[in-house]
Amino acid sequence: MNKLHIKTGDTVIVLSGKERGKKGKVLAVSPKESKVIIEGVNMCTKHVKPRRQGEAGGIVKAEAAMYACKVQAVCPKCGKPTRIGHKILDDGSKVRVCRNADCREEF
Repeated sequence: MNKLHIKTGDTVIVLSGKERGKKGKVLAVSPKESKVIIEGVNMCTKHVKPRRQGEAGGIVKAEAAMYACKVQAVCPKCGKPTRIGHKILDDGSKVRVCRNADCREEF
């Protein structure tokens, strides 16, 4: 089983590649492939055939998957890119925390 540091709904920043520096919200995560799909990032064109009568075909833009190692989570409180740490609370539950020295806030 592969685990990823990114979850659906996180805000991330792209670290490398042609989309470097772009921010976006994670739409989907595929732990098996170690890939993520980010809203408005890594756009590709698809040629779509009309499937039903009256439906239009054509060329549409869609987000393509990219490797999760190329993105880093952005802390919702301090707004900086951060590694994700884990903290075990008193009741035994595990939460993700920001690793920036001045923040240390829960995700």
